[in-house]
Amino acid sequence: MERYAAFEVTEGDGPGATMTLSGPWLVSTVGAVEGDFAQAGEGVARFDLSRITEMDTAGAWLIARAAQSRGAEIAGANERAGRLIETIGGLESEGDVSAPRAGLLTRVPERMGEMIYNARSGTYGIMGFLGALILAVGSIVRHPRRFAGKAFVRQLELVGVSALPIVGLMSFLIGIVIAQQGAVQLAQFGAETLTVNLVGRITLRELGVLMTAIMVAGRSGSAFAAQIGTMKLTEEIDAMRTIGISPMEALVIPRILACVFMMIVLGFYSMVMAILGGAFVGDLLLGIPFATFLARIQEVVPIYDLWVGLIKAPVFGLIVALAGCYNGMQVKGNSEEVGLRTTMAVVSAIFAVIVLDAFFAVFFTKVGWS
Repeated sequence: MERYAAFEVTEGDGPGATMTLSGPWLVSTVGAVEGDFAQAGEGVARFDLSRITEMDTAGAWLIARAAQSRGAEIAGANERAGRLIETIGGLESEGDVSAPRAGLLTRVPERMGEMIYNARSGTYGIMGFLGALILAVGSIVRHPRRFAGKAFVRQLELVGVSALPIVGLMSFLIGIVIAQQGAVQLAQFGAETLTVNLVGRITLRELGVLMTAIMVAGRSGSAFAAQIGTMKLTEEIDAMRTIGISPMEALVIPRILACVFMMIVLGFYSMVMAILGGAFVGDLLLGIPFATFLARIQEVVPIYDLWVGLIKAPVFGLIVALAGCYNGMQVKGNSEEVGLRTTMAVVSAIFAVIVLDAFFAVFFTKVGWS
């Protein structure tokens, strides 16, 4: 039995030549003859497949394409080879094989309706998640020994302590940028000394806690969604329920409390580092001594600016943790859902934080903390 694909062109009695194919025409064998086969037998009118021992879709596609390009007939094929060639030939027809698509005026309303329906379903899911969270909190209040203290401490480390280097570096650089750019603009009016006011107020009221919340959302919120989502996908959460452990008590509550508490610490730390960055620029470029810059901050920045930032910090931490844990608990189906839900957790958390920051700005202005 032949082990390789082969072919031979012979002149017949009728018009045109006959190409006789032999051996196995498989994906593992046709590569050796594909180039010669495509160039050979321009005048071939008939393909004889009677000596072919095996054939798969790769061999059938090669033969069907050659026969169609030459307008030749195929003969001698056994039942299986004939079905393969007929199927491959049908796939290469020139008819329209594209999927039907509705018109623009139909697709747009359908997509909008789908988004509205998904928003309604998402609202129901969030309300259900919050209800389950409240019940879990009530259960822990009644039975304090059920609180996962070790998990809480571990999350404090992951959310807060591990984030100190990146949050500190980011805040320090933000303070440098604010001071440098502010000084350039204020120099046009001869008011470079007001750079101290600019750095102090904008870092304490807004950028310090806001940029920290965005950093925590990208770092810890995504981790919450990915960790819980992976546990949901591998049925670890179902196993916890089976042995009588509440996932809300063991997984969600420690993460939420850790994020709320550490956002206060990280927010204050971010404010301090941003002011130090501004003082560094003031000493280096503006001729304001480092100690003088810090003393001036205490004089020109009202204390309620600090309280504004510290009041917003736990609220932002709660939003970030809720977005991460909720999206993690919604994972189902396959591993692609983990990535999708992780992205949704980060995007929704950052969007909610920025929207809430705008509301806080208006609110504190109305109450006279401006």
